[in-house]
Amino acid sequence: MADFNKKGTVSITSPLGLAPYLEKEISELGFDINNIRDTGLEITASLNDCIRLNYLLRTAHRVHYLIDEIVVPNPDKLRNWIKSMPWEEWIHEDGYFSVTSRVDHPAIDNDQYANLVVKDAIADRIRFKKGQRPDSGSDLHQSVVFLYWTQDKARIFVDTSGESLSRRNYRSASSSAPMQETLAAGIIEATNWSPGQHFINPMTGGGTLVIEAVMKALNRAPASLRNNFGFMYIPGFDASIYQAVRDQANKQALKETNGKFIATDNDPNAIIIAQKNAQTAGVEHLIDFETCDITETTVPQGSGVVVVNPPYGIRLNENRDLRPLYKNIGDFMKTKCTGKTGYVFTGNLQLAKKIGLRPKSRTRFFNSTIECRLFEYPLYSGTKKN
Repeated sequence: MADFNKKGTVSITSPLGLAPYLEKEISELGFDINNIRDTGLEITASLNDCIRLNYLLRTAHRVHYLIDEIVVPNPDKLRNWIKSMPWEEWIHEDGYFSVTSRVDHPAIDNDQYANLVVKDAIADRIRFKKGQRPDSGSDLHQSVVFLYWTQDKARIFVDTSGESLSRRNYRSASSSAPMQETLAAGIIEATNWSPGQHFINPMTGGGTLVIEAVMKALNRAPASLRNNFGFMYIPGFDASIYQAVRDQANKQALKETNGKFIATDNDPNAIIIAQKNAQTAGVEHLIDFETCDITETTVPQGSGVVVVNPPYGIRLNENRDLRPLYKNIGDFMKTKCTGKTGYVFTGNLQLAKKIGLRPKSRTRFFNSTIECRLFEYPLYSGTKKN
């Protein structure tokens, strides 16, 4: 069985643009960072550490524990290398596993072929050692193995997350264009909002932004609604370690927080979905939901932020003129939100000009493959004095 106390290389992935916020989280958890890249970073940690990382990280997608790495010139060498590894220590012979990969090698023109090579080699090894082989397929709910093969360097990991950590399990219903929870968490980190201040979220859609803000304000572990991770299927997993992580996180969570959370949308169905999601997350009682136009959104006195994620107008079926909408966002912020900081997250930089406010900053993010910006607008009353 695997040694859950053994320190090794752990690669933690994040969506493009979120690495600086993941770096901050990792440092706050007490880990030294060995290197950082555009889509994640690496640290030295044990499998027991990975349990904690999976449970507490808000901006991570997956936590990969490195098993081995070598130079692999071709698929035959890959197959032999994988077969030589002690997979019986990592995967139960009567279990189930899947293989994912990221491959950039001249001998491979289809990642699925590399996955198949790895899958068959693992199954053959376990059958030779244990007399039976585990089932395999594309389901990520049990053991997951990840192959990273670029040029001649190959690295093989066990994926301790399984399904992406962006799946918090509170989004029981989806709006037309849901934002990933990890991206929402990163956007919140990029604002100057802090727990105790107001968080106002017009055009809330499915409510992901405001729900993530409440979860942060309550210091609620992002994975507190999940009950399944890849590490649970590694031989040697000690459920008491996992339970201790959960118990400690629950002790540190708050029940109430200062500051109002306001979520509005002019689509009644969006508000229904957002309320259901908030209810599943256990935070509905802390959010004021309103069905109204952005201009009618309640803005309480006191410090806080206004965060808007309007449509981008880049989908083929989206033919309406969004320029008036973006102008309304700017007018709303100028007339009703003075004293706050405004943020607009959009993938349409031309439409952003229609807001009519001068941004203090433009932070780059990616919403899936769409390059976006988070525009920050200090909303002064009257004219700013130098």
